[in-house]
Amino acid sequence: LSGVGRRMPWVCAAAVLAGASMAGLPPLAGFVAKEAALEAFLEDPFALAGVVAGSALTAAYTLRFLWGAFAAKPGVAAREVHGTPAVMHAPTALLSVLGLLLAPLASWYAGAMSGYTGTFRDPGHETHLVLWAGFSLPLLLSAVALAAGALLFLAGEPLARVGAALHAVDSSRLFWAAVRRLDRFAVQATGFVQRGSLPDYLVLALATTVGVGLFSVAYGGAPHLALPVVAWQRLEQPIVAVLLIAAAVLALFTRAYIALAVVVGMTGYGAALLFLAHGSPDLALTQFLAETLSLVMFALVLRRLPIEPPRGRLRFRFRLALGLAVGVVATGGAMLAMSARTTRPVGEFMGAAAERQGISNIVSAIILDIRAWDTMGESAVLVVLTLGVTSLVFLRRTTYRIERAGTRARRDRGPHWLASTLPRGQWALAFEVVATLTFHTVLVLSVFLLFIGHSGVGGGFAGGIVAGLAITVRYLAGGRNELAAAVPMHAGVLMGVGLTLSTATALAGLLFGRAALEMLATDVTVPLVGHLHLSTNLIFDLGVYVSVVGMVQDVLRGLGAELDRQIDAEGES
Repeated sequence: LSGVGRRMPWVCAAAVLAGASMAGLPPLAGFVAKEAALEAFLEDPFALAGVVAGSALTAAYTLRFLWGAFAAKPGVAAREVHGTPAVMHAPTALLSVLGLLLAPLASWYAGAMSGYTGTFRDPGHETHLVLWAGFSLPLLLSAVALAAGALLFLAGEPLARVGAALHAVDSSRLFWAAVRRLDRFAVQATGFVQRGSLPDYLVLALATTVGVGLFSVAYGGAPHLALPVVAWQRLEQPIVAVLLIAAAVLALFTRAYIALAVVVGMTGYGAALLFLAHGSPDLALTQFLAETLSLVMFALVLRRLPIEPPRGRLRFRFRLALGLAVGVVATGGAMLAMSARTTRPVGEFMGAAAERQGISNIVSAIILDIRAWDTMGESAVLVVLTLGVTSLVFLRRTTYRIERAGTRARRDRGPHWLASTLPRGQWALAFEVVATLTFHTVLVLSVFLLFIGHSGVGGGFAGGIVAGLAITVRYLAGGRNELAAAVPMHAGVLMGVGLTLSTATALAGLLFGRAALEMLATDVTVPLVGHLHLSTNLIFDLGVYVSVVGMVQDVLRGLGAELDRQIDAEGES
């Protein structure tokens, strides 16, 4: 590369700022961090020497990178570059500029994050971050590291010749040889395990579960069951249990895919009834909603599959035995794990923790405060999973638009039937009327569940699923064009906004000297409304709500609208 810096000045400027901060040049945030690291290791000469040597090497390869990527080389023609959108450079430029702007504020954000950093340091060892601490030994060591890095960069060619003369073994060849052997082993292992058969995958996974469970019991010694076995506590429980068993047995003899999805869904509804019988309406509501949405998604996907699966190679008796073994191992493992408890259950302390936070719903306290890290991580995993699934559906397309030409013009002429863009054979007038009457009401209900979650049954996840079901009903009534009209915003934007809200709430506590995800709350009195208890948990829950709505829209777009387009294209051809 030669002359790229002149042709891409903004990219070069961002790279120089980022590289200078990484090398520890003042007045950048990297300089503040390096000074703090050097000061922390003043009492350990070996660790201090390692930090200085690492800083020198960092400065050397930073100079090497900037010179190699952007400088004009004598005798080398300038490189032709192709313009890229500014949005491609924006993240790098933003972080580079922040490294310059945040350095003078080092003492401020050090105090703001003291509630979090205090959990790692020893008592009596305070953290001091400051841009200029005067002439000191850390400053001298920083200068030595920068000078050594510059000398290493200037002596790059002689050092390269010395290295080439000294090395006896080509480490690059060894590395790539090991990578090739690893690739060959991975291909062989994958070919042995993954043969393109979903039943084989399930058998392998379930058999592994049984084997690991039996090995754990055998390795752990004689099993000891210290739990009292109670047949039932309420009359509803055995009735629901019988229905669950009947649905599970019926699933063994059901051949049609769609019927099998409904039968398996009955087990999910039965589990929700058990939650309700145990006095947990929050879990029951979430289970009901998630099961309903899952059934709709199953139905959308099953349109592209045959009515019945082909006859499998596995005998019925083997499948029955494997299913029973999995059930016994899973149930027995859970009972043995609870019997092995050696300390008091953490659930005993959750009620008091919820009261201290001013939350009267223990489930919301667990999701939004006690296990908030899990909630944020699970939201991110669901978003990534949704994007992965829909990306496979759109694999051969370069656009994600789901609105046909002419729909906007039809919408601008005034009110019209939802199904006006569907073929007449697919119109369902009664369903369309119900969808029109209930759409906005269900959306209001979803918002109500979002706000009531701290004191009653609801929450961001349940509210998001309710809103997603409202969008689903509108899509089923009007097709893919109506889906585009119901949620004009891109699903990726919704999921990104939701994760941003959750992450920003997690970091908000650090700005006030508290721990990450620590709830901030206040009580206000609003005229005509009365007393309100506001907390950052509501913003966190709002992020979950928006993420779930975006996930449902993305799944409907991929498994619904895109499959509709493919079916229509196949019909026209």
